[in-house]
Amino acid sequence: MNFNEKLINLRKSKGLSQEELGNELKVSRQTISKWESCQSYPDFQRLVLLSDFFGLTLDELVRDIDVQEVREKNLNNEKLSSIYDDINEGKKFIRLCYIIGTGVLIFFSLIVLYGVFFSK
Repeated sequence: MNFNEKLINLRKSKGLSQEELGNELKVSRQTISKWESCQSYPDFQRLVLLSDFFGLTLDELVRDIDVQEVREKNLNNEKLSSIYDDINEGKKFIRLCYIIGTGVLIFFSLIVLYGVFFSK
């Protein structure tokens, strides 16, 4: 059984919604949803809280988890984070270019206007 299936079964056996389990663990309902749909995995601190909450040892909670799948998900998350960081840096650069370009345009416009009105 995969971790996500185990978590779903444990949560349902306690009659909890994703929202209620999230409240117990101090995470959002969306975080529980991501864990249950294999979009992400809990960090070590949350694994400890889960094991305590469900009265399991860490070994019982994580036994049979495909570690390679977890590694691949973490690697993919790191790549996505890096891509988002690059995009944000690009946006900052474009904003800076826009500000500089606007300043240069205003400067040259003022020079032209000065020449038109004061060259006589």
